[in-house]
Amino acid sequence: MAGRRDYLTTEAFFMEIAKLAAQRSKDPVTQVGACIVKDNKHVVGIGYNHMPNDSDEFSWENTEGNKHDNKHIYVIHAEKCAILNKTADINGCTIYVTLFPCNECAKDVIEAGIKEVVYLSDKYAKKQSTIQAKKMFDKVGVFYREYGLKQEPAVKEESGTKKRKLGRVTQVGTVFFYNKYLKIYRY
Repeated sequence: MAGRRDYLTTEAFFMEIAKLAAQRSKDPVTQVGACIVKDNKHVVGIGYNHMPNDSDEFSWENTEGNKHDNKHIYVIHAEKCAILNKTADINGCTIYVTLFPCNECAKDVIEAGIKEVVYLSDKYAKKQSTIQAKKMFDKVGVFYREYGLKQEPAVKEESGTKKRKLGRVTQVGTVFFYNKYLKIYRY
């Protein structure tokens, strides 16, 4: 007898964990979840955006003019939470996130040694913090991609040709090759 065919894929399973974690957030506007996974497909960290110690003593208000009582001063982002909650070494891991990381989380991801970011939404793609996060990932070789889009080899290996990975882009000499599923950006 053949097994079920409508089961969750491994990648869907990890993104669903991130989505489930996001449901723990009390943020009235944006709930974010993160799930860190080792190569052996074991979950080693889960997080969601919340206030320190999950306290209700801090305001979730997002008042631009009030620098002293704005949620952005207090909130701990899902990526940082997952990194802080790690149960094993996360060097070389993949992080599944429901929202593309900001520049501050990108620094945490890079310093933790995470090698890949799989994101569900990039709704702040035009914000400076997201642009800077992508720039940092590209410069240090952290690969990022939208959930559901599989990366196909951008270029075949040629003997004697140096190539380096730049996030979504592979550079061979001075020529850039782009994945056919992703938007083309010129840096």
